Amino acid sequence: MLEAIRERSKGWLAKLILTLITVPFALFGIDAYLRDAGSNASVAKVNGSAISVQEYGNAIQNLRNKLQSEGQKDLTILDNPEVKQSVLDRLITSRLLSAEAKNSHFKITNEQLGAYLIGLPEFQENGKFSQEQYDKILSQNQLSPTQFENRMRNDLLVDQVRQGLISLAYQPHAIEDSILKTENQQREVSVAEIKATDFVSEAKVTPEEIKSYYEKNKENFRVPEQVKLEFVMFSANNLIPKMQVSEDESKKYFQENSAKFQGDEQRRASHILISFGVGATEQAKADAKKKAEQILAEVKKSPQKFADFAKKYSQDPGSAEKGGDLGLFGHGAMVKPFEDAVFSMKPGEISDLVQSEFGYHIIKLTEISGESQSYDALKPKIAGELMYQKALSKFSEEAENFSNKVYEQSNSLKPAADEFGLQVQTTGWLSKEEGAKFFKNDKLINLVFTDEVLKDKRNTEAVEVSSNTLVSARVVDYKPSAPRTFDEVKGGIEDFLKLEQAIKLAQQKGSATLSDLKNGKDDPKLEWIPSVVVDRKNAQGLTDLAMSNVFKVDTSKLPAYEGVIDNKKGYLLIKVLNVTEGKLSDDTDKNASLIGLRSALASEYANAYIKSLRNKAKLTINQQLMLGESSTN
Repeated sequence: MLEAIRERSKGWLAKLILTLITVPFALFGIDAYLRDAGSNASVAKVNGSAISVQEYGNAIQNLRNKLQSEGQKDLTILDNPEVKQSVLDRLITSRLLSAEAKNSHFKITNEQLGAYLIGLPEFQENGKFSQEQYDKILSQNQLSPTQFENRMRNDLLVDQVRQGLISLAYQPHAIEDSILKTENQQREVSVAEIKATDFVSEAKVTPEEIKSYYEKNKENFRVPEQVKLEFVMFSANNLIPKMQVSEDESKKYFQENSAKFQGDEQRRASHILISFGVGATEQAKADAKKKAEQILAEVKKSPQKFADFAKKYSQDPGSAEKGGDLGLFGHGAMVKPFEDAVFSMKPGEISDLVQSEFGYHIIKLTEISGESQSYDALKPKIAGELMYQKALSKFSEEAENFSNKVYEQSNSLKPAADEFGLQVQTTGWLSKEEGAKFFKNDKLINLVFTDEVLKDKRNTEAVEVSSNTLVSARVVDYKPSAPRTFDEVKGGIEDFLKLEQAIKLAQQKGSATLSDLKNGKDDPKLEWIPSVVVDRKNAQGLTDLAMSNVFKVDTSKLPAYEGVIDNKKGYLLIKVLNVTEGKLSDDTDKNASLIGLRSALASEYANAYIKSLRNKAKLTINQQLMLGESSTN
């Protein structure tokens, strides 16, 4: 059971939408989430309750905002049908759970709701709830407190149903211990293959069989429709060579980003601090300065006694006992006035008074380690970085103009190419699948195969195929889908049918061999690999097919044998030589495993419950409308 649960929790899609099954609001993307629907069209209906296009679009936008906030730059994943379906499923689940909460008389009291809202960080200032901030955010989103609180109450009710389901995920401790032992069991295993390739010479295929297979499966040999395209690419990278950077700009950038270009240089210094404290009066600062000047005079007279003076006078408890030594540090480690002074000094030099927010410092530079990077050495790099920044800025300024141009002059890409100094490029013949790989973008190639672009020969809209890169394409030539001729494919069919027969022969041989092994009759021709000890997390080189069956073998009698049909290679024999019951090394491991088990079980309960609600619900989905919604515009 645990393996099945685990498999369903893996994969990029499950990870992507993991956070979407909690309270969906959380004030993220609040403006999109709370905006009135504005459309009567529905993407789905749940027991007569419509999920509008606007509501679905807002949910997609929320996910887009979340990915952007996490630093995700390539948002083309949002055009994936599986992602779109997952977002709609979340909305459907929310409707079903909301209705279930109402039917089951779940309640969120005013006190519970108030406590939740007060705790939301979006409504807090200086760690406390701010009524002004609360009113401001609701006003910005054209929402009354009653509307907002009703929506939040509903979201919390839905979450209450979910949490109730999770609390049902209980197993007796004895069963949990048994599952964990099984989960951590080790088995000593060997495998042997009966390969289909060894039986190909025995396979016989007649010309009639080849022809018959072709006629019955002609559609499988169809060449997909193909297009030849021309396209223009407007990219920030292509703008870089056109950008100009002056000497003054480079020097200014170097000065403003000195910490970034410091190289591996570090400096070691000692100091004597005369503190005047936070919020000190002018008189307190003057008194501290007078005392610091007196100490500086002593230091100047006897610089070799700097460490003694630091121990005697410095009010920095962290360094005073060390004779003022602060150790090695680089740019950015100290407050700016202190850093500016240290990095302008020579070894052995003692500074004048340096004022910082902590007080007055008398600094002695004792060591320089590593090397700084000079402006002349960094000049090419700085120029390149500034050129790229300017190119990004220019791209941002012109992206909308480029998009408008390919749309307004939709019968040709040349006007856009001429205006933006771009090259019209061409492709060879591309199927839809090949086009998606060529442009690394599903959305663009899907647009290419729409009637507007394919039949009317119009430009596609400008699509962001990667970060800061827009592409528009148009169809130059088109070939409809057509089946390959028999002569083109008969050789491949013959090979396929022979391999198919060989696989069956290998499987027959494997089944007979397995029977002999279970009856104690060994086959000396079998090539068993050297045995390995595996557990569910460590395959020790065994294939996925072997690992998915190793722990299914009945080990009541050892050695134990099992056979697995491999529809690609033939037949796989598995031999289990020894079994060691699993043990957890300590309580920490056991607790972590129990948490994982209980979480998986809770997830299975919730999924089963939601599935049952969907099965009972009257549910209709407008797939065409859903998949047609653009998520990356």
